[in-house]
Amino acid sequence: MKGQEWYQADEIAEAYEDKRFSGGGRLIDHREKEAVLRALGPVEDKRVLEIACGTGRFTVMLAERGADIVGLDISGPMLQQGREKARAAGVDDHLQFFRGDAGRLPFPDDHFDAVLAMRFFHLADTPEAYLSEMRRVGKDVVFFDTFNRFSTRSIYNWALPMGSRLYSRWEVDRLVSTADLTLVNVAHDFVVPYGFYRAIPDGLATAFRSVDQVIGRVPGGDRLASVSYWTCKV
Repeated sequence: MKGQEWYQADEIAEAYEDKRFSGGGRLIDHREKEAVLRALGPVEDKRVLEIACGTGRFTVMLAERGADIVGLDISGPMLQQGREKARAAGVDDHLQFFRGDAGRLPFPDDHFDAVLAMRFFHLADTPEAYLSEMRRVGKDVVFFDTFNRFSTRSIYNWALPMGSRLYSRWEVDRLVSTADLTLVNVAHDFVVPYGFYRAIPDGLATAFRSVDQVIGRVPGGDRLASVSYWTCKV
């Protein structure tokens, strides 16, 4: 998987959220959390697994809403950030973090009501295997996001430290079908890519976001989106 060694560094884990979700990045954080909550619906007392949970942004959020949640990641330093966040939020006693490989999930079939993976598939070397594992351990909802091939994301993709795997919509349709999942909803967003929002102040980002959303709502505007959120049923 791309970035496996890079994410092991303590300094990367410690700076991860400040670098990506401060300033204009707050808009990204808000939208991603909204997408997760909309896809999963009420999570109280539900078993949830987050693949590639990183610093626990979504893991902690869902624990605060009553989910019985497990966060799995390959990076020890990222998981440590998640544990500290959980303690600060007062939910460390009813969530679990595990270090593990998303390609060989250490859970039985149909164990979780919902399985999600955010900011993961752009790093995946074998997306088919990962999605099939998510489907195996999930019994209701499988949710994930992708960065899109024919979008502004491709303009600066070459400059990223690890690059990103970009997907066309037919590729995601094929992945979903191969994993024996049923696509029930897809939302396309962010005509202007994430990197731009992170580079500008919050106030300016809000203005650009308004224009971005208007473009996305015009007929055919969603085809320019750099990000897609996919909700599937098992």
